[in-house]
Amino acid sequence: MTLHVQASARDYWPSSPYTDEQAHPAKSMDMETECTSGSRANLSAISVTECPSPSPSAWAALAPGHAPGHAPEPEIEPETVTDAHPDFSTLDLNDWHQRYLSCMRFFLAESQHSPAVQAVACFLNIRLPGESADAASVSARVYIRRLIATGQDTPANLRLFFGEDWVAGVGAIRQQERLNYLFAAKSGGWASTKSAYDVLPDQQVPFLSPLREPTEEELRVADARWSEWLAMEDWMLGPRRPW
Repeated sequence: MTLHVQASARDYWPSSPYTDEQAHPAKSMDMETECTSGSRANLSAISVTECPSPSPSAWAALAPGHAPGHAPEPEIEPETVTDAHPDFSTLDLNDWHQRYLSCMRFFLAESQHSPAVQAVACFLNIRLPGESADAASVSARVYIRRLIATGQDTPANLRLFFGEDWVAGVGAIRQQERLNYLFAAKSGGWASTKSAYDVLPDQQVPFLSPLREPTEEELRVADARWSEWLAMEDWMLGPRRPW
């Protein structure tokens, strides 16, 4: 494995091509994007998901055996008054508890074993109840995060870790985590960023490096995503969305 602790500019390489960001670039709003003393951005590190939430048909496409281009039309369920405006003061706890247990029985006995749910859980990096903490359930994300934080996410190292097909297999995760690394640095500074990338109890990141040679397009997307997050902090969403 080749390390580049103090790589020069000519050692850098352009990031892999974008997918959704190029096809549907997010519009940046006219808001502050620089950290200033006393601003919101000086809070502790936050984890920001850089990609928009996939549609139901996109989740279905993650399931094994699903043919691309043949996603079924999602069924749109009408929103009930209870879903839109919950009033917990009138909640019948006995009735709720029975319905909750019924949902959990379905989750534990059926849905967690379905390919679609397993694909969603894998993509969101969350372990299902039936998965044990063994080598079969290890996530690639923790290793990609460490490579990015230390400036070692080179094509050679990614190929060394994940094989020749790394672009198709973990390339999207790498792009997500590169943006998350930018956001962590912007929102909290060095100490909180290092803490976010330490793996406890004894696998602390030895050093932090600036993001390895980001492209202009990558920075533009990060800028737009950061503006969207600032809008989220101010509840400028839905009908209040300023753009």
